[in-house]
Amino acid sequence: MGLTTSQKEILDKAIKALHTRAFHSQYPEHPSPQIYGETADEDGKNAFKSLRKGKFEELGQEDAKAWVGEEISPYFSEPVGATYPVFDQDILLERADKAFHQWRKVSKEDRAAVLIDALDRFSKRFFENAYATMHTTGQGYMMAFQASGPHAADRALEAVAAAYEELGRFPAETLWKKPMGKYDLSIKKEWRAIPKGIGLVIGCSTFPTWNSVPGVYANLMTGNAVLVKPHPGAVLPMAIVVAEIRNALRTAGFDPEVCQLAVDTKDEPIAKGLAEDARIQLVDFTGNSDFGTYLETLPKAVFTEKTGVNSMILDSTDDVDKMIQNITFSVALYSGQMCTAPQNFFIPADGVKTPEGQVSFDEIAQKIAAFTDGLIQNPKAGPFVAGAIQNPNTAERAKAASSLVNGKVWLETKTIKQSIPAFERASTQTPTYIQVDASEKDIFAREMFGPIAFLIQTKNTHESVALAREMAEKHGAISCGAYTTDAEMKEHIADQMSLAATPVSFNLTGQIFVNQNAAFSDFHVTGGNPAGNASFTNPNYVNQRFTWVGMREPA
Repeated sequence: MGLTTSQKEILDKAIKALHTRAFHSQYPEHPSPQIYGETADEDGKNAFKSLRKGKFEELGQEDAKAWVGEEISPYFSEPVGATYPVFDQDILLERADKAFHQWRKVSKEDRAAVLIDALDRFSKRFFENAYATMHTTGQGYMMAFQASGPHAADRALEAVAAAYEELGRFPAETLWKKPMGKYDLSIKKEWRAIPKGIGLVIGCSTFPTWNSVPGVYANLMTGNAVLVKPHPGAVLPMAIVVAEIRNALRTAGFDPEVCQLAVDTKDEPIAKGLAEDARIQLVDFTGNSDFGTYLETLPKAVFTEKTGVNSMILDSTDDVDKMIQNITFSVALYSGQMCTAPQNFFIPADGVKTPEGQVSFDEIAQKIAAFTDGLIQNPKAGPFVAGAIQNPNTAERAKAASSLVNGKVWLETKTIKQSIPAFERASTQTPTYIQVDASEKDIFAREMFGPIAFLIQTKNTHESVALAREMAEKHGAISCGAYTTDAEMKEHIADQMSLAATPVSFNLTGQIFVNQNAAFSDFHVTGGNPAGNASFTNPNYVNQRFTWVGMREPA
């Protein structure tokens, strides 16, 4: 079989990008008719509508004991409608084990060919997947298209490229000669990259595809079988991905059971039982810290992305309005339901330095409130940026935040209407900004998931940095933003936050935000603080999924 010429070119470019860390994207991120076709959007919308009518049978997973589906569209406030096959745990694992023993012996070239083919098939369903993502997560259309489609596919390809590189790090065989004086001792040696077995990928409800495909593709590329266990509230986006992986496997003559969808319900969860099963050797997880920390105690390879407390450090800026425009957009984007969204804004009591002079704490707070309100109240931008709340608990948390915290409320959260008539029942919450003192750690030293941000008054920037580092070290952080025009302070921030294994984005303005991470360039999560123990996609992310085993005999 092997890689086709075009597949080899795709893989080579991806590998080169891994090493250079330069911009690379295989799949165009804009839903342009010129790229994807004039009818692509309408075709995708109609395809999504057809999936709402009943059983999602294209997986081809036979002999289901039941069909379930409990996804609720945050935009329609009604069931999505699709149902998915349910199987006993032993059935899933027996099928996976049988398929694994075929798949583990497939060459890395053939595995890469199948997986790149699967991504090509998936790319033809980006629009359909965008609507599936919108109506399971509440993301706005553009984010849903990009994050669940092109960006997710790039992350998957990144995992394939990284695994392909690591599988080729050492030679398959060599003739080893040791001079012994009158003769040489000659040994024929070979090395095999042996996969661990069956992997389990546990998805989340807010980014069901983007967060799951790296683990799925890393497992498959390294020769493991995989069970994909999506969040019961966001199954459809990953069901589409799994269906296309299975289609690619069938076409290439391999057992599709090497990749299976494992669906559960909120009342009858299966993640814990699967994760504890001795036949599962690898676990990928995105979700809450309590369950993630528990998974990390299991005697197997576990890759987690958990919750964190992300900080924004305001020291000085060349343009205060551009700074505030950027940071307020970062909070409003998808109503703060991103693992990289900033929550804690550390601001010195005497304000922020600018070329025009000091801008006081209160002026900064007023500007943040005004910019946010202006964005959200703009009917052509606000609802699309904010999207809808995926979980009703998130909306209630935002509404209750100001009453639970004894601080000045600079902007109260409110519910706004989506501008599309069909979405009139959507739950869309605006951000709330609450002022607290640096001493009130009990308030801001925990993740308040959703559109909630704290304006924390500190003595000076040094205290801001110390608190941001403390939050990351004790509670985890996935991102950090900082604004400073002082070179020494910039290095101080970089040095201190690096000790807390937290990447820093400095002085972002315009169309780049602290929330965003680019495939092939940015490592998503470092694995070095409590926010998670793994990183998309460093060598450790793939190396733990297989073991080098040597064989030798006299030549």
